[in-house]
Amino acid sequence: MLKSAWLSQIKIKPFTYTSKGLRRRQCICCFTALWFLSLPVNANFPLPAEQYNTNTLATQLQSPWSMVELPNGTWLITERDGHVVIVKDNAQTRVKLALDGLYVAGQGGLLDIVLSPDYSQSNEIIFTYAQGKADANRVVIAKAIFDGTDFSKPEIIYQVAIDKDTPQHYAGRALVLPDNTLLFSSGDGFDHREQAQVITSQLGKVLRINLDGSLPSDNPYIEHENLAARAIYSIGHRNTQGLVYDYDTQQIVSHEHGPAGGDELNYLTAGTNYGWPVITNGKDYSQARISPFREYAGMKKPIVDWTPSIAPSGMAYYGSKQSAFPALQKHVLITTLVDKKLYAVDLEYGEFTQTHLFPEAAGRLRDVLVTAKGNVAVLTDGKEAKLLLVTPK
Repeated sequence: MLKSAWLSQIKIKPFTYTSKGLRRRQCICCFTALWFLSLPVNANFPLPAEQYNTNTLATQLQSPWSMVELPNGTWLITERDGHVVIVKDNAQTRVKLALDGLYVAGQGGLLDIVLSPDYSQSNEIIFTYAQGKADANRVVIAKAIFDGTDFSKPEIIYQVAIDKDTPQHYAGRALVLPDNTLLFSSGDGFDHREQAQVITSQLGKVLRINLDGSLPSDNPYIEHENLAARAIYSIGHRNTQGLVYDYDTQQIVSHEHGPAGGDELNYLTAGTNYGWPVITNGKDYSQARISPFREYAGMKKPIVDWTPSIAPSGMAYYGSKQSAFPALQKHVLITTLVDKKLYAVDLEYGEFTQTHLFPEAAGRLRDVLVTAKGNVAVLTDGKEAKLLLVTPK
């Protein structure tokens, strides 16, 4: 399907388009704090038309959560009930992983999938999933070998060191860093939000491990007397659903769900406290105030706040060396469950303007991926979900 007018600028400032991408022309709104971005917005600034194709790669997916593209063009898509859908040569097959103790309830189940950095030699795939039972469950990290048609039995290499009794807020997003360590997010468990501020609890944290499950010697709390604290990279998180690496500035970018409002975009740094639930711009679902504080000493405020909530889900970084869609360079692409749109947020100028991308990618959107060729893959959510691929014409 051939389309044009592929971007619709919806935030704050008009832009001109140059060969280097989006450029700010004129400020039309003032802020009391540059980190704060309020949604929704009223302005709509179209960019010059650019043609693209939207193709459907997979259909009839059952509650998918994430996907990867292999070097040979095969796609692997996780479904929360423990299946992986293999898309190869325009055909779909579905295989069941032999996951020890998979817990499928609420938001739990099979979650993220990423390639080991040596995948071309090892054929190793990394998964995150919820394990346990209703009164004691946790996020675990597992690895399996993919032979092109099936997977070996996944081996658990790490599990969150505290059980919870809720089926919500697993987080479960994984990211392999350039030093070949693995970051992954652990949610606050919904009913246990105070644990996000407890250094000896791994709930409401981003954790960092080696790919064999051991702990890096430079983790910020590696000398802590408590073993659980030694794996922690950052604290004060609610339900981190996006983790990407910005190769242009060599920074880690995350996003997370707030409650009623207060969704956040952050730059992650080791040992930093991101404030939940002490500081937040969101309210409880009852509309009660969660905290009287919007800032607090020693806690990092978000660089972007979405209030009302957009419910960000997946995230991908579009780097300066990817050229299929030049206007997207140095942007993060974010799928949303409430706004039901794909957004691009400009990281380059520190003003974090937001653009609605590719209107055909509509409905609850679960994840997004930028391919090696710079194309954009979007995974929809729920029953009868699809995997879409957007390519330039």
